[in-house]
Amino acid sequence: MTLIALEDICFAYPGHAPVLNGASLDLKAGQRLSITGANGAGKSTLLRIILGLQKPHAGRVSAFGQERRKEADFHEVRRRVGLVFQDPDDQLFCPTVAEDIAFGPLNLGRSRDEALAIVNQVLSDLDLLHLRDRVTHKLSGGEKRLVTLATVLAMDPEVLLLDEPTNALDTKNEARLLEILRALPQAILLVSHSPSFRAALAPDELDLHEGKLVK
Repeated sequence: MTLIALEDICFAYPGHAPVLNGASLDLKAGQRLSITGANGAGKSTLLRIILGLQKPHAGRVSAFGQERRKEADFHEVRRRVGLVFQDPDDQLFCPTVAEDIAFGPLNLGRSRDEALAIVNQVLSDLDLLHLRDRVTHKLSGGEKRLVTLATVLAMDPEVLLLDEPTNALDTKNEARLLEILRALPQAILLVSHSPSFRAALAPDELDLHEGKLVK
């Protein structure tokens, strides 16, 4: 079953040549797919288009069997697809780790008690309970990266979009992240500059070259 489908996506930033020029991909249930390409090739843009955070100039975005066009069409997509941003500071904005992780479930209509139970469960699953009451902006880069993943997993997404998840991670935390991600059931679309991380997590690869995705 195809969860996410992009067909002939075209996109250009104002005053620049197109970064996407007929890009297509299919992500199926349980699939792990990597996107490679040069810096500035449009990999992050592609992830944002899937969530409707940027609108393609041409092409079709489909998610969970429906074409998505208008902003309202993407509300469901954002509930069911989790994006781990390249920079954790773009994603973490509450005073403490627990509040950051509870934010998503509360937004989805969970009660405070339910949200806190989810916080404890996710942190426990990730072996991060010791960070629960820490002040978010005082965490190390590696800790922030793992907490960012926890905020996304708390919303129980069906698909994970990972944008350079190993940025700012030392070898130990990178190995820990890989272990966590490999154990998850979700389909994963990975953007990473690390060949070893891609090979270990998402060996199916598409290369974004001159605006198109090629095997």
